[in-house]
Amino acid sequence: MEETDVDTYLNTFAVCPQPGTIPAFCFEDPSDRNPGNRDQQVCPQFVTVPLSRDAFASDGGWSAVPAPNRPQGATSVSSAAKAMGPEQRKELALDALAGTKTVSALARERDISRKFISQQVEKAKEGLDNAFFPQESSGERVLFYLPVTKPWLEQFVLGATLICHSSIRGVVELLDSVFDYPYSAGTVHNVLHQAMERARQYNNQQDLSRIRIGANDEIFQAGHPVLVGADIDSTYCYLLSQEEHRDAQTWGIRLLEAMDRGFAPEAVIGDAGTGWRAGQALAMPGLPCRGDVFHALQLLHPLVTYLENRAFAAIEARDKLERQKARFQRRGQRTNRVTSHLNSAIRAEAEAITLADNAAILADWMRRDILSLTGPDYATRCGLFDFVVSELKSREQLCPHRIGPVVRALTNQRDDLLAFVAQLDRDLVELAGQSQLPVGTVRSLFNTLALDDDNPTRWSRESALRQQLGSRFFPLSVAVVELAGETIRASSVIENLNSRLRAYFFLRRHLGPDYLALLQFFLNHRRFVRSERPERVGKSPAELLAGEAHPHWLEMLGYTRFSRS
Repeated sequence: MEETDVDTYLNTFAVCPQPGTIPAFCFEDPSDRNPGNRDQQVCPQFVTVPLSRDAFASDGGWSAVPAPNRPQGATSVSSAAKAMGPEQRKELALDALAGTKTVSALARERDISRKFISQQVEKAKEGLDNAFFPQESSGERVLFYLPVTKPWLEQFVLGATLICHSSIRGVVELLDSVFDYPYSAGTVHNVLHQAMERARQYNNQQDLSRIRIGANDEIFQAGHPVLVGADIDSTYCYLLSQEEHRDAQTWGIRLLEAMDRGFAPEAVIGDAGTGWRAGQALAMPGLPCRGDVFHALQLLHPLVTYLENRAFAAIEARDKLERQKARFQRRGQRTNRVTSHLNSAIRAEAEAITLADNAAILADWMRRDILSLTGPDYATRCGLFDFVVSELKSREQLCPHRIGPVVRALTNQRDDLLAFVAQLDRDLVELAGQSQLPVGTVRSLFNTLALDDDNPTRWSRESALRQQLGSRFFPLSVAVVELAGETIRASSVIENLNSRLRAYFFLRRHLGPDYLALLQFFLNHRRFVRSERPERVGKSPAELLAGEAHPHWLEMLGYTRFSRS
């Protein structure tokens, strides 16, 4: 064998120097060629043979001198490694990572190879990396396993329809596209109708006696009226019914059905619709019916906008004629006709600007002083209301097609719009009697605390009232703030509900009483995820109305919700 070949063999296999001897070359024992040893990556049994370069024959062969025999009872490297359990291997890897001893020292102590120790160290490093630096492979990592059963599919159908506003065909396509599961439109329809019967039972069982202020309104779907009623405080929908007519008899029947469930509010608020007002007078005579301040102000806002735009148009017309007259003068042309038109435009401009300014001032008075939460008493506001209406009426001939309808609507709705002021006066008188203070002082505190925090006049007025009331300031201020929160001027809740209903109605041309019953149940028992009023977050309208919790709306329909835990 060549010298280079010997070096190759010596470098390839293990050289085991023994004290007092020449290096020994380890040959694999032909009698122990167990593939399992090589698979376990542990050294097989070896026969140790002392070597010397002089031992090689001149023809390239060589002779080997047998090494001393292995002592009896000695354990082979392979057996020691295979005998180590998981806990021992973990301790071995930790000792190697800690560096308290070298790898060679650990190998001698445990009679194992350094290669085996390196393998355990790599496993330990991989485990630490996975623990502290988890690798999330997009699209391949399984987040959780979902057992898809028939009840789960029914819950999915209800959730897609009510939460996601999906149509029946949309649910079918979604199940086929995402889950690769065929689901017919008839099956979706049956699932919805099965839930509708349970939902109707909950709607009819709800106690409505805790409703303080109700709000009524009407919306239309495919030419048919849908009667809507909701509680102002809790937003609970106590009426959702599609009808052929919206006359007094229809409204009266639906209100009587609500009364059978305890509906007896202190007052009802809404727009100027004649149908629901007449129906309420038939079913609940004597119940106060307040006007919605929002709709009244919406009458004035478009009027002011129109008059302002007309004033700007008059300014532009006058400016155009002035430029035309100047151009004629530069050319030396006659300007008699242009001057006549310009004079008329100047008068029309002044008239349009004055009318727009006056209308804006009157609308601002109506919004800030008459229909606002704070302000004078009922009698004073009635006088101011009549003054604003009379001023608008005196200018009706200047824009009859715009000012006339507004004047007639405000004249007919005055008592209803100011009904909240009459109730507020009675509450302030009662509060003044309990506090043994003049009504004017209590009203002054009410008007002061209702101002915005950035209003510069609030803090000076509040400081003066603190000095005047002394120890009675705090309890009275708490009562006044609570009274302000309970004073209802607008039916904003019903308008918000109508906008939410529209998101469901546009998917269906025909609604039907069954679908509306399911929708009413869902809207009343779905918990608010967010709200401008913190007391509503995490609660449903039904919980806010009844004052007690209820299960999830899917559980109320008889389903068991999936839980990853």
